[in-house]
Amino acid sequence: MPNNMEGRGLTDREMLQLCLEMEKGRCRSISNTMLESKHEDLRKIYQQCFDNSNINQYRLYEKMDEKDWYKTKIASTEEIQRVQELMQNNLHPDNQF
Repeated sequence: MPNNMEGRGLTDREMLQLCLEMEKGRCRSISNTMLESKHEDLRKIYQQCFDNSNINQYRLYEKMDEKDWYKTKIASTEEIQRVQELMQNNLHPDNQF
């Protein structure tokens, strides 16, 4: 596995990280484009593209997690409950009227 510090190229970890960031960016871009599209058939095409990118992103994440290259914090029950309350209070404006 080459080491970038020695000028021989990217490591496997660096390549996976770059691919992961690229897929995450692609998901954001497709999502934004889909939200701005009025044509239903075009929205469906973007949805398929988003689904594919989302699957790719998750597979890359899983591979990095498997190799212990992507650290994620496990949320506590209290943190999950706090986020659920925030979502219920802030994302359902119909309940506020």
